[in-house]
Amino acid sequence: MTVLALPDHLTCFLKLGDAVIITDREHTIIAVNKEFETITGYSMEQTVGKKAGFFKSKFTTQSTYESMKKALSEEKHWSGILDNRKQTGELWHSSITITPIRIGQYLYYVGVFRELESLKKGVYFPDKKLFEVKRELLRVLAVSCEIRDPGIEEHLLRVQDLTELLLRTHCQRNDLSLDTSFINNVIHSSIMHDIGKAGIPEGILYKPGPLTSYERRIIELHPLMGKDIFNKITTSASHEFMSNLAIAENIILFHHEKWDGTGYPYRLKGDDIPFEARIVAIVDVYDALTSRRPYKDSWSEEQALVYIKEMRGKHFDPDLTDTFLKLF
Repeated sequence: MTVLALPDHLTCFLKLGDAVIITDREHTIIAVNKEFETITGYSMEQTVGKKAGFFKSKFTTQSTYESMKKALSEEKHWSGILDNRKQTGELWHSSITITPIRIGQYLYYVGVFRELESLKKGVYFPDKKLFEVKRELLRVLAVSCEIRDPGIEEHLLRVQDLTELLLRTHCQRNDLSLDTSFINNVIHSSIMHDIGKAGIPEGILYKPGPLTSYERRIIELHPLMGKDIFNKITTSASHEFMSNLAIAENIILFHHEKWDGTGYPYRLKGDDIPFEARIVAIVDVYDALTSRRPYKDSWSEEQALVYIKEMRGKHFDPDLTDTFLKLF
């Protein structure tokens, strides 16, 4: 195999502080820099003449390679995340930009790697993956707090799905430009709304008959209990996974407040109730009405919607109620 000599025009790239690999148009390596040798453990002698993919791992998706191949075949630059292996076998996660450079009749590719492990923790965690992990983490916390009820997970997930549907529909209906981060936090925090019920005695929580005034007062303490439980769980959390906790806390504490000020625990009224809590208030009541519980039969969808409509401006935010009713 004939290996092209490195043109003088490209030697400057080898002085970069990031790992650099330079190949010909057939992706045969013709040069690497000192940083590449330091990070990967492969020397110049061990790499020159080999194909650029000799140190790749099975963890980079095929679609990533196909995207790279397509861009480079069109002589366009390509950027992406690759999972390669060092000489020791250790995984090397890197962000790479490959730039095609034509010098005379020859085409070269200059790849500049940035080792992700050397970046500040959390900088390169994809937003989509962060959302998925955070959502799953809060789901586990919510179910763990209410493990006494075997049907609670289905209720929590239905509330979460309805929260997403109502929130996105309301934004579209009213042309609201809410921040994507806020929307995602409301969605995955909604599952935490009733964790305070973990502190309620089962004899009261699942009582088949009417509650006494004392028992009702105990039930009405669960938002405050939920806030206390949530704060204890997250008090030392500093990771990005557990950021923006105020939204979850607002949902836990205020989802039983009512638009007319007759709710609990603080009798907040109207817009004083956080927006995210007003959303969960509607979907929580709807799912509770249409679900069978040990102490009640389920209502039909029609009956529940009639009740929701009757509570417009009383229990529920009027505008959100109108959006919710349009969903059906």
